[in-house]
Amino acid sequence: MALNKVLRRAKIKRRIRKKVFGTTAIPRLTVFRSNKQIYAQLIDDISGKTLASAGSLKMTDAQKINKVNQAAIVGKKIAEVAVQAGIDKVVFDRNGYLYHGRIKSLADSAREGGLKF
Repeated sequence: MALNKVLRRAKIKRRIRKKVFGTTAIPRLTVFRSNKQIYAQLIDDISGKTLASAGSLKMTDAQKINKVNQAAIVGKKIAEVAVQAGIDKVVFDRNGYLYHGRIKSLADSAREGGLKF
């Protein structure tokens, strides 16, 4: 039976989440991508709390450019917020999305911003 796109992504997401786990010292950087926006969060899975977040919805300058560049701006912003909070190392959770396009752009700019993963 062929899986539709949503079920396929859910299956990949479960497989990733079995291995990727965030702590207070090394939180999980998770990405959510909608059709128009992209969001990133730093999550401590032990306490179940979000340590920091960034998204393209609140950024007025990000609305006028293409989505790959939007993702790069969000990656820089999440890295900036993380470094201010004293976090320099994270584990990357691509959330079932393929690692190309907007996801790759966000990850690369987060690395440039000072995060290690």
